[in-house]
Amino acid sequence: MKPTPRQLEQIDRQIRRILASGSYFAQVYREAGVTGCKSYDDFLEIPFSEKADLRHAYPLGIMVPPQEEIVRIHSSSGTTGMPVIIPYTAKDVSDWAEQFARCYRFAGITEKDRIQITPGYGLWTAGIGFQAGCERLGAMAIPMGPGNTEKQLQMMVDLQSTVITATSSYALLLAEEVEKRGLLPKLALKRGVIGSEMWGEKKREAIAEKLQIELFDIYGLTEIYGPGIGINCPGQRGMHIWDDFIFTEIVDPATGEPVEDGESGEIVLTTLVKEGAPLLRFRTHDLSRIIPETCPVCGSSHPMIDVVRGRSDDMFKVHGVNLFPSQVEDILAKVDGTGGEYRITIAHDDERKKDVMLLTVEAEGRVDFSQTTLAIQDTFKSMTGASAKVTVVPVGTLPRSEKKTKRVTDLREV
Repeated sequence: MKPTPRQLEQIDRQIRRILASGSYFAQVYREAGVTGCKSYDDFLEIPFSEKADLRHAYPLGIMVPPQEEIVRIHSSSGTTGMPVIIPYTAKDVSDWAEQFARCYRFAGITEKDRIQITPGYGLWTAGIGFQAGCERLGAMAIPMGPGNTEKQLQMMVDLQSTVITATSSYALLLAEEVEKRGLLPKLALKRGVIGSEMWGEKKREAIAEKLQIELFDIYGLTEIYGPGIGINCPGQRGMHIWDDFIFTEIVDPATGEPVEDGESGEIVLTTLVKEGAPLLRFRTHDLSRIIPETCPVCGSSHPMIDVVRGRSDDMFKVHGVNLFPSQVEDILAKVDGTGGEYRITIAHDDERKKDVMLLTVEAEGRVDFSQTTLAIQDTFKSMTGASAKVTVVPVGTLPRSEKKTKRVTDLREV
């Protein structure tokens, strides 16, 4: 996918704003000889930006307008290093709310809905983004935030929430509690808007079945507004990205070269009109592909990307084989009775001088655990070429998370 003439104009304007600001990227672009963007060739000369750049410019080195124009800052969680700080102007906040409201509309949500918001508030972009979009849409916001499952369920019943927003991990936790307590007949839920972490088909099916709702994947990241820059429509073909705010390209993760539409690679995003902290060619490390067609269901001209299948930096190597958590989800989808929750633990056996991978998987009580264990081991070996020690446990055994779930623990790094 190449930028349209309109998008090239917007990117050129962003470059000129950055160069005039004296910000961190102004120096980067001067050193790279970037002065504008009049063509696709010019666009490809723009250096990639990454999270490492934002940490290097901490705290406000990427800010472009004067400080008096900044009305809010957000930050990444900082769980794997120094956090990044993203400044927003009033227009940025408004644009983000508009994108999020558009997501709700695409999911069939209207001003008549009651949206229960469970993602976290504060520096994280999640909760406040879901709420701002809800208010822009004109729906009723129920700003619960994370945790306090008892209160969540009470409000779900008493206020007759029609939409639940959550990480997939917390949505599953709530769904399981609803099932345990027999609350489904008391609920008015119709839809779920889920984001912030990868989730496989098994977990999707479990949430949808237990809550009897239609599910939608929402996309976004702190550096690029936050969640709400794209969502899948009811056609479930892929996620529409709002190309009047964001330009999307897919590149080879290893070489950085653009790939053909339809080929898989790393998502790279460019903010077209963001004022506070415009980012050009930002490498997300998310893996997906452009779907090179107009959506046959909703007919939207907004481009589609496929479901994000993992992150290039989530890769781990065992027995000389490169693996991703998403591959484990694909494997479990082929084995009857497995649930949506699993954990991977990797360690080194000093005596045998080899790495060992333990895969713990939840399974339904209706299946034979011994046979399921063998099925997972055989499928894992045939699909990846690597071996795993498999332990099958009852559904509900693995810990649930109110935020993102850590699925891979690599003890070799300790």
